Amino acid sequence: MARRDLLRSSAFLLLLHGLGACAGAAPEAKATVVAPPQATVPDAAAPAEPPVAPAEDAAPAAPAAQAPAAAPPACPDGMVLIDGDYCTDLEVKCLKSTYAPQNKKTICWQFAEPTKCIGTKEHKRFCIDTYEYPNKKGERPKVMMNFPEAQHLCAAQGKRMCTETEWTTACEGPGYKPYPYGYKRDPSICNGDQPYPFPDLKKAFNKDESISKPELERLYAGKPSGSQPKCVSDYGVFDMPGNADELASSETWRSPYDNVTTGGPWLEGVRNQCRPKIYTHNEGFAYYYLSFRCCAEADGKPTDPRSPKQIKRKEKWK
Repeated sequence: MARRDLLRSSAFLLLLHGLGACAGAAPEAKATVVAPPQATVPDAAAPAEPPVAPAEDAAPAAPAAQAPAAAPPACPDGMVLIDGDYCTDLEVKCLKSTYAPQNKKTICWQFAEPTKCIGTKEHKRFCIDTYEYPNKKGERPKVMMNFPEAQHLCAAQGKRMCTETEWTTACEGPGYKPYPYGYKRDPSICNGDQPYPFPDLKKAFNKDESISKPELERLYAGKPSGSQPKCVSDYGVFDMPGNADELASSETWRSPYDNVTTGGPWLEGVRNQCRPKIYTHNEGFAYYYLSFRCCAEADGKPTDPRSPKQIKRKEKWK
C-alpha cells in the first residue's frame, strides 16, 4: 500500500515538473509562407513585338529608283520645232485693199476671220531657225546672198534651206493666218512700207567694197533680228514677213528654179504676207534686202543639204 502511494506521488511530481517547464518556455515563431514566384502575364492590350531576325539573315536594302533620262530635244539650240499641217489650198477673203502702182500689186489690209483650208492638209515636222541668218538676236540679217551661197552656209551648220511650204507653215501658224500676228496688216509690227530708195545697182554690185559698201549701207532699212517683239508667229518664229525678204527652196511647178523668195522686204507696196511667193528669180539672184534662214530635220534625223528639186534630179552635193 505504501509502495503504490509512493509511485503515485512520484508520477504526480513528474507531471508538475513538466507543466512548469512548459509554462517557462518561449512561444515558437510562426513559420512565414512565401508564395512561389508567378510568371508575368503580358497585357493583352499591348501588341506583341515581332521577332528580330538575326543580322546575318537581313535582306539587302533595295537600291533607290533612278529618274528616267530626259529625252533629247527635238531641235538644236536656236531652232524652233514646227509640228503642224500645211494647207495646199487656203480660202481667204480680203475685206479692204489698196493698189500699189509702183509694183502693180493689190495690197490687202484686212482679211476675213478665219481663213479656211479647202485643200489637203500635209503634216510637217521640222526645225527652223528662230531668226534670219546668222540666227542671232540683235544682229542684222545677212543680205546680198544668192541661193547656192545660202545653201552652203546652212550646210556648214548641218542644216538646209527651208522649203517654201515649210516657211509658209511656220509663218501662218496652226490657224493659217495671213500675217504671223493676225488678219489686219500693220507695217509697224514687222517693219514694212519703207520708201523706195532707188538703188544705184552698179555701185551696189561693185566688187570693190569701197564702192559697194557705202551704197549698201544707204539702201539698208532692216532692223536687228528679234527687235520686233510682236513680229512672231504662233510657233515662235521671228521676223518672217517684212524686214528682209527671204530665200526658200522651190517645191512646185510654178518655178523653173530651185529657189523662191518669200515674206516680202521692208519696202512699200509689196506683199509682206506669209503665203505669197515670187517664182521669177533664178538661183543667182541676190539683192540688198534679200536674206534667208535655215531648216533641219527634227529629232536628230540626218539632214540632206540639197533642195527638193536637186534631190529629184539626183544631183550630188558639191
